[in-house]
Amino acid sequence: MKVTDHIKDAKETLFSFEILPPLKGKSIQSIYDGIDPLMEFNPKFVNVTYHREEYVYKERDNGLLEKISIRKRPGTVGICAAIMNKYDVDAVPHLICGGFSKEETENALIDLQFLGIDNVLALRGDSIKTESSFRPHKNGHSFAKELIEQVVDMNKGNYLMDDIHLEPTGFCIGAAGYPEKHFEAMNLSTDLLHLKEKVDAGAEYIVTQMFFDNQKYFDFVKACRIIGINVPIIPGLKPIKSMNHISFLPKFFHIDYPEELSKELLKCNSNEDVKNVGIEWGVHQSKELKKAGVPCIHYYTMSNSEMVKAIASKTF
Repeated sequence: MKVTDHIKDAKETLFSFEILPPLKGKSIQSIYDGIDPLMEFNPKFVNVTYHREEYVYKERDNGLLEKISIRKRPGTVGICAAIMNKYDVDAVPHLICGGFSKEETENALIDLQFLGIDNVLALRGDSIKTESSFRPHKNGHSFAKELIEQVVDMNKGNYLMDDIHLEPTGFCIGAAGYPEKHFEAMNLSTDLLHLKEKVDAGAEYIVTQMFFDNQKYFDFVKACRIIGINVPIIPGLKPIKSMNHISFLPKFFHIDYPEELSKELLKCNSNEDVKNVGIEWGVHQSKELKKAGVPCIHYYTMSNSEMVKAIASKTF
């Protein structure tokens, strides 16, 4: 079932979350262990992230360095199929531009269609550690908008492989939004224009980057509506769980903490202190968003469901 249909049919705010595929070598049980505690909140869909290849350099016998591509985590196709089979819940795989040719993207979408997966979240993706900035595959897409256009083409029955007859796909396409703007954007206004391009290209709903100030989400939605972005906008939340998170999250995700939250975090002396503040703030955010009638609250679990369960148990 499409995410937009879940939202349309809902009588109240929905609950959803995102998981991180395990490192290679771990079993599927590690994913189930992260999902099981959250099923009591009746999630309508579960997002599965994708992490592109990285490169390592190994010295050969002749002394030269060989560049080797590795993938530290398995792909999303099999994980999505396993989740849908075990839990009878829709899985939403992330599609990214980086590291993929258009042909590889098409093949992945064909596999997803074959498995009965109805939704995808189309993202440009981040640069890898060895890149100073994002570099697209030479035969791939540079922007999420282009990736969305390819999915829309397939929904119309237009494939790169035009020598064989293939049925149109039926994917519902999600896109990412940034209430505090994407860090590469010149300003929030230009970032909103890029977001509108993605919606005009075919994105049917938006999931936001994490934020800790609900007013920024409300302002973001208002600004979107003013320029004609009328699709559902799902707020994404992530609980702060450790002392390291206090500085890491603003630095890595280019977000700010509201003053009230920062004051509480400055009082923390241990990871346990931070976790308690993170849960309390997550409950505060969730209740306010739910009261405002948001279509869904989407939680970034990083496959650790403990804090999200604590927040959801006081919200849903």
